[in-house]
Amino acid sequence: MILQSIITCPHCATATSETMPTDACRFFYECPGCGTKLRPKPGDCCVFCSYGSVPCPPIQAERSGGANAAR
Repeated sequence: MILQSIITCPHCATATSETMPTDACRFFYECPGCGTKLRPKPGDCCVFCSYGSVPCPPIQAERSGGANAAR
């Protein structure tokens, strides 16, 4: 399981490494570069799935078919 993801702001292109929570999705993220509040794109569960270099841990588990797969 990868717990680090680089979130890239679609407005100013600031890229920041963030540690993802293992037990929840993160719905909001404030860009440290421009202050824009990011929300997931339609169909995505969190900002890591929309703007991150790696999807969130629940989605990683689901895709791998792991025992802790997201429901």
